[in-house]
Amino acid sequence: MKIALDTNVLVSAFLNPHGKPARILRLVLQEEIDLLVDERLFDEYETVLLRPMFGLPEQDVMTVIDVLRNISIHAMAYIGEVELPDEDDEPFLEVALSGNADAIVTGNKRHFPQKRCKGIKIMSPDEFLKTLAD
Repeated sequence: MKIALDTNVLVSAFLNPHGKPARILRLVLQEEIDLLVDERLFDEYETVLLRPMFGLPEQDVMTVIDVLRNISIHAMAYIGEVELPDEDDEPFLEVALSGNADAIVTGNKRHFPQKRCKGIKIMSPDEFLKTLAD
């Protein structure tokens, strides 16, 4: 299964290592789920995770990001246009579309209106984990 992972899920995984987002991150790190990325997503992951408000150790963040860089599928540029309510979310949809993702996993489904996502499923961490269990 191939997914694009919204930054908010990654932040939640770091902040609560026993929660559902952390389970998804572990599945990615164990290479049981394929993560689709591009450099824009890595830049956002790093920038957001290293915000002082989260208080995350830089070495821990960079170690996870480095592993993700090595094991993820790097999506090609998307040829076409996407339009989401928040343009900062558009790279996630572009990566999902160009990489033929099964889903975008996000804690903010309203940021990805299904009618604008061109057939890509938009799932919460809970919904995604239930899909894997089926």
